[in-house]
Amino acid sequence: MSPALGFLVLTVLFETFGTACIQASHQFTRLWPSLGVVVGYGLSFWFLSLALRHVPLGVAYATWSGFGIVNIALVGYFVFGQRLDLPAICGLALVCSGIAVMHLFSTTSSH
Repeated sequence: MSPALGFLVLTVLFETFGTACIQASHQFTRLWPSLGVVVGYGLSFWFLSLALRHVPLGVAYATWSGFGIVNIALVGYFVFGQRLDLPAICGLALVCSGIAVMHLFSTTSSH
């Protein structure tokens, strides 16, 4: 795994953790999930900064935000019992498809 890909994976995982903690914090009224938001987003931004050494900003941000959307939708479904209807699932598939096209076929995805 390239360093850039590893940093992007960590960026998405910590962002997903931070976003899930927002839901679990109940509007920041619970201490530990509220601290999880700060830690999750802090580490996510730090790993994003490391990924930017190897990947252009637009590509890194699109990957981070796109896979973050997909991950948090899955966390919402499996952890918080939030339903996904067919249009939502199709939209998430399109997000993944867009990221795959960008990484597989775009020459801007690498320095």
